[in-house]
Amino acid sequence: MSPRKKKTKWERIDGREWNELRPIRIESGVLPNADGSAYIEMGRNKIIAGVFGPKEMHPKHLAKPHMAVLRCRYHMAPFSVDPRRSPAPSRRDNEISMVMRYALEPAIFLERYPRSSIDVYTEVLQADGGTRCACINAATVALVDAGIPMRDLVAACAAGKIDGRLILDLGDYEDKKGQADVPLAYMPKLDKVTLLQMDGTLSTEEMEECVGLAIEGCKQIYEMQREALKKKYGIEKEEP
Repeated sequence: MSPRKKKTKWERIDGREWNELRPIRIESGVLPNADGSAYIEMGRNKIIAGVFGPKEMHPKHLAKPHMAVLRCRYHMAPFSVDPRRSPAPSRRDNEISMVMRYALEPAIFLERYPRSSIDVYTEVLQADGGTRCACINAATVALVDAGIPMRDLVAACAAGKIDGRLILDLGDYEDKKGQADVPLAYMPKLDKVTLLQMDGTLSTEEMEECVGLAIEGCKQIYEMQREALKKKYGIEKEEP
């Protein structure tokens, strides 16, 4: 009797292909009291985003005379992870809030609203790795839902490396156990990257491949963002 052959095919922990996104669901206009809002499920991530403004800047001394100020807040609910976390904003929360602002600012016509503020709030209800990218995706849809003119939608996705292999859209386990994580935000219509970060170690060639892989993921998410807006409005509320 011949010996049993060992399984040689490499598989991701959730069964996805190396270049496959997690299941994604996006819905716009979910908060009646916000000027714009969106809800996203990206894998097991569950995130809600609300936009308030443009409105008069408070405190007034922080206003810019020729453009609006974009303020972003990223926050994880205490029950979003296990074990529960403190409700107080962490250093990581503050860092991702800043990262979101950097990713979204190039897409917004801030110069149309001098001395104003646009406030974006994102709340992570359940975390499963890649929350910064998911929050950027939700915030973009919420901004459009608020009627704020944008040069393009911003889609965000990460690529990375685990077990010596490059993969798209890292889940929580892959994010924690992998060798590298490369979050990227991208405006497909303008072919412009608005955010690029790297955590870990990659060769120059691997970094180039990761960027290309993440951009392809962003293009797929971009279409889902557009479909979410079409579903609510019938047409895309985008700046031509």
